[in-house]
Amino acid sequence: MAKEKEQKSEPLEKQLWKAADKLRKNIDAAEYKHIVLGLIFLKYISDSFEQHFAKLLAGHGEYVGADPEDKDEYAAENVFFVPQDARWSYLQSQAKQPDIGKLVDAAMDAIEAENASLKGVLPKVFARDNLDPASLGQLIDLVGNIALGDAKSRSADVLGHVFEYFLGEFALAEGKQGGQFYIMSPSYLSNKCHLQKAA
Repeated sequence: MAKEKEQKSEPLEKQLWKAADKLRKNIDAAEYKHIVLGLIFLKYISDSFEQHFAKLLAGHGEYVGADPEDKDEYAAENVFFVPQDARWSYLQSQAKQPDIGKLVDAAMDAIEAENASLKGVLPKVFARDNLDPASLGQLIDLVGNIALGDAKSRSADVLGHVFEYFLGEFALAEGKQGGQFYIMSPSYLSNKCHLQKAA
């Protein structure tokens, strides 16, 4: 009973790490970090997109007559535009497919093509031979269970907490004392995404 209580009181990022690390199997932590952090970022921008998409679709107030598929509507609100086949809902619906790795890589390419500030930033590492499609599908389901880009999560900086915790755990897994990681900085909140060295 006490163990169950302890597990429930564990921070979200710690629970996530434990579950994600179980799926690592034969992948080195140095490679795996790009897979996990890439998915977390993809979920974050997709959540932000979906929230704004819903507002545009409802068409109330300033959004009367707005086209939810017009990327200018998103740029005006500092939200990344996410093409249909790159949206989290689509990828999660395909998570059990044997070619899920190719679909995620294609999603990353599609997002970069629609958002100039992301060009060359997103990882395309999901179709590699040593990444079991079933494990990737489970990882997508796991990340799919957390809200990252809605207004409530943004105000609580859920993304920042998860990223920081995961970076520390990856450093330990690689046997580094905060070694160099080139990651996407949580400054996406202002629609400026860049690679940053985490010392």
